[in-house]
Amino acid sequence: MDSRAGSIAERIAREVLLWPGTSSQPHRFGGLEFRYAGHEVGHLHGSRQADLPFPVRVREELVAAGRASPHHILPQTGWVTYYIHGEDDLARVVALFRLNYDRYDRSASATTADGPAQEMET
Repeated sequence: MDSRAGSIAERIAREVLLWPGTSSQPHRFGGLEFRYAGHEVGHLHGSRQADLPFPVRVREELVAAGRASPHHILPQTGWVTYYIHGEDDLARVVALFRLNYDRYDRSASATTADGPAQEMET
């Protein structure tokens, strides 16, 4: 996150899109969605808000630690919202996207690793 060129959203997008296998597309409710291994990692609503899907247990931990807020529309789900107030929030927002990316990456790696082994055993 060294580059200061561009809006906060552009800088977050540049960082997230550096991670292998990530892509972006317009989000169905507006904003920019990031995807990896067939999953939504999260999305940005401009430079003011990030929404990310997690399992409920992880959401509870993130909210309890003050790292995110319950989702602004779906607070009882695993979704979280991070309200971006300025430059100081960049690293925290990227860390949330990375947490989700790593979660999906472990899942994708396990599936890939398990696939051939299971086929060989049968």
